[in-house]
Amino acid sequence: MTQVLHLDQERPQQETIELAASIIRNGGLVAFPTETVYGLGADAMNENAVRKIFEAKGRPSDNPCIVHVDGREMLDRVAGAVPAKAERLIQKFWPGPLTLVLERRPEVAPSVSAGLSTVAVRMPGSGIALEMIRAARTPVAAPSANASGRPSPTTAAHVLEDLGGRIDLILDGGTTNIGIESTVLDVTTDPPMILRPGWITQEKLSEMIGPIERADSGEELRRSPGTRHRHYSPRARVVLIEQGSPGFIEQVCRDHLKEGAVGFAGHSAVEIDDPNFSAIRLGSNAKDYAHSIYATLRQLDKKDPRVIIVEGISEAGEGAAVMDRLRRAASAIG
Repeated sequence: MTQVLHLDQERPQQETIELAASIIRNGGLVAFPTETVYGLGADAMNENAVRKIFEAKGRPSDNPCIVHVDGREMLDRVAGAVPAKAERLIQKFWPGPLTLVLERRPEVAPSVSAGLSTVAVRMPGSGIALEMIRAARTPVAAPSANASGRPSPTTAAHVLEDLGGRIDLILDGGTTNIGIESTVLDVTTDPPMILRPGWITQEKLSEMIGPIERADSGEELRRSPGTRHRHYSPRARVVLIEQGSPGFIEQVCRDHLKEGAVGFAGHSAVEIDDPNFSAIRLGSNAKDYAHSIYATLRQLDKKDPRVIIVEGISEAGEGAAVMDRLRRAASAIG
């Protein structure tokens, strides 16, 4: 059975933290909250423990994991040379939702990096996560704590829904703050390259270190999780409407209702008097979407619709990361 224990984000109970750390040290799996989404953690230096992550999630073996550290000193246990540009970013954005791809030290479990010579690392901005890592005294490999391909978990209930019975412990710290995964920046290249957009935008990074490129080839994207396999998808088919008037969106919903139940998530008011139609209205900005979209997809999916229609938002600033996730979740884009 999977144990679920509640924790105060501001003052995590040390007894519970020590239990989680003990499980990590002994090769077990612990789901824990970060500021982005819940992660599924194992000792990053223990190959057998890391393989359990892939088994529990049904995760493809060529999809690397992010290693979570408690500070700059622990980074040296998993990464080789740290470039000057990376040091500046660490000073500015850690702890926080920025993952850096660096050269991997050989002591790191090979499965963490899917056999690559690089490793993705970040310092999470969550008190529970940091306390657990410090108590475990080891870097913690942790992809999102969901079944592979499903919407990422932003509550402990989402984790239990997907992984209950497959992992040892879930630390319940409430709903995550940001709601989408970290930015992944490869600093082994010059100029550095964004492999996955996230809450820290390209503009913010460029202000600190100058020009940055966006990866577009499969070979480059291999070094980051969440970039090549289908991700973030509910069981129902997702149709993303990137742009469209409320009238157009309503008509799309009505057209799909002719074939079965429809869910709708978006910032426009779409009201259709039909028992087969369910709608959840979101705020129109990137912060509201990021915080709510995964939970919304899961909530609508429970109504067993044939399709979920999702309205897009502007790609300005943080909106680019939200739209990246929605495109990866979508079966069709209109």
